[in-house]
Amino acid sequence: MKKPISRILIINDEKLVLKELIKGLNAAAKTMENPFGILFSGVTTAHEALQSIEQDGDIQGLVVDDRLYTLKNHGKHARDLQITALELVQKINLFRPELNIYILIAQEQEDEVVDALFSETVDGYFYREERDYRGMYRILNAQLQEKARTPFYDQLKNYVLMAKDSWHTPGHSSGDSLRDSPWVSDFYEFIGEHIFRADLSVSVPMLDSLMEPTGVIAEAQKVAAKAFGARRTFFATNGTSTANKVIFQTLLAPGNKLLLDRNCHKSVHHGVVLSGAYPIYLDSSVNKKFNIYGPVPKQTLFKAIEEHGDAQALILTNCTYDGLRYDLPPIIQAAHAKGMKVIIDEAWYGFARFHPAFRPTALEAGADYATQSTHKVMSAFSQSSMIHVNDPDFNEHLFREIFNMHTSTSPQYSMIASLDVARKQIVLEGYKLLSRTLELAKELRAQINSTGAFRVLELSDLLPDEIKQDHVQLDPTKVTVDISRCGFTIEELIHELFERFNIQVEKSTFNTLTLLLTIGTTRSKVSRLYDAMMRIARENRAPQRLYQTAEIPRFTELKYLPRDAFYCGGELMPLLDEQDKVNSNLNGRVSADQITPYPPGIPVLVPGQMITQGITQYLISMLRSQKRIEVHGIVYDSYLPCLRLLTTAEEKSLTKLDKL
Repeated sequence: MKKPISRILIINDEKLVLKELIKGLNAAAKTMENPFGILFSGVTTAHEALQSIEQDGDIQGLVVDDRLYTLKNHGKHARDLQITALELVQKINLFRPELNIYILIAQEQEDEVVDALFSETVDGYFYREERDYRGMYRILNAQLQEKARTPFYDQLKNYVLMAKDSWHTPGHSSGDSLRDSPWVSDFYEFIGEHIFRADLSVSVPMLDSLMEPTGVIAEAQKVAAKAFGARRTFFATNGTSTANKVIFQTLLAPGNKLLLDRNCHKSVHHGVVLSGAYPIYLDSSVNKKFNIYGPVPKQTLFKAIEEHGDAQALILTNCTYDGLRYDLPPIIQAAHAKGMKVIIDEAWYGFARFHPAFRPTALEAGADYATQSTHKVMSAFSQSSMIHVNDPDFNEHLFREIFNMHTSTSPQYSMIASLDVARKQIVLEGYKLLSRTLELAKELRAQINSTGAFRVLELSDLLPDEIKQDHVQLDPTKVTVDISRCGFTIEELIHELFERFNIQVEKSTFNTLTLLLTIGTTRSKVSRLYDAMMRIARENRAPQRLYQTAEIPRFTELKYLPRDAFYCGGELMPLLDEQDKVNSNLNGRVSADQITPYPPGIPVLVPGQMITQGITQYLISMLRSQKRIEVHGIVYDSYLPCLRLLTTAEEKSLTKLDKL
């Protein structure tokens, strides 16, 4: 098993003092217990310090002398010199907030320095005159040990190794029901012994309860909150889909207005139904050349915030599936000025805090709530997500009641452990891994472009015209490739990559495919993908005509609250008439269901929305498309695709939105 290396950087501009500090601390590290491989090195200037933490992902902490630059600035007042150290601490925190920082101070200046640095993220102080190297090492090692601790996972592992006899759920009883079975023992062998032994339940008090955590789960969530810059963090084992619904029902009472990007994940639209909210849907920008849906234009957002100042909340997705990132700070500021809470779905962006290339995060930009699919972009099991809360008006009791409505009383404890471990990894080596991922993304882009048959789309290619001035940025770990010159249709290319080269890609449009790089991406994988694409390019196939899928129709009128429409019984009406043509009787009717083609996962209809001929034609084109597209919400009466509509009597019984 590989052992970690943890560098502690000493910053002191007196070279002889620096040399003595490094020598003494490294000697202490060699003679004392050192499980994290702590090594001490030093620099004499703030510039070198910043350069080091940018280049060395193994740096875990710093010891900063508060008298920086004294050799060059004898004439300056002591307070000015302390501000120099203060500015360095601030820059370190802006660049890598996960690093531990300690300050070397003179005993007679203690109050002055501590006061100046009190509001900063400083972990502690050492007196310059006290050369207790073993004592300093113990403190630095203990701080790193605290950061590396995984309260829940440690307890789960301890319990499993106790090998207690199980007289409680789950029924497989640590895998005993499977292990010796002539029918299903292969499943036990394939999955592994420990996954079953760690599959426990709330029957084990020492493992705490996700529904009312007071022990190791509460501790793990507290550590995660500190890591991600939140006031409170909650672990979710039903994915970010459920996390979004929990927040909606916490913030929104029936009839409360909500501003939302129509491009939001379908769980957001389900949350509208569950909460009874009055949604104001905002159409996303669309790149028509590549059928890629981007952020809502900034001016559309500002206008909606101004016109609907009575809205309770605003929810946006950042970043999008294709890596497009809002310029969040001014949008959040405008929403807060009207008293709105801001929720950001960061399902694809949970790692962002741990590398300056991706910041600011939603919370750093001022969001009240952020939901993250830890499993999508970090090392957690599928369905393992986090809810981060920075809302100063957070109603914890109501949140907890709603959280418990959605959370299983038998959560998968291995998922909770994986969240604990994912947090530990991203804090201790996230910067290093993300730096590597960014480098691999840069290499992959150059390699794909060199094939001649494929081209990576840059930010300027992806941006729809209406948001080109909105300061939208691109997450480089999402790589979108134009395949229009390769000679394959998208379906043929995906099949070729899968069957011939053993490569599975993330998603596609009619003329692009999207590659997702993560902290688990290796140079070997990049090389194999490049080799596959180069081999395909060398076949020199003539480009085929690629048939563009239709653009999703713009949002039409919402006549009733989605919750009211959804809970009506409704009636079925076919999309096609007896002549197999668009059923004109659908025009002007109101949908009772959410109808969502996947991909891209944007609802064409939501409950309570009026149907037009354009919408009906679009749905039929999806169903007839050569590219297989799932259309969620369609009801089949035998082989006939139908929509569930409000009846005339039901419409009369409901209150129209314009009368609310």
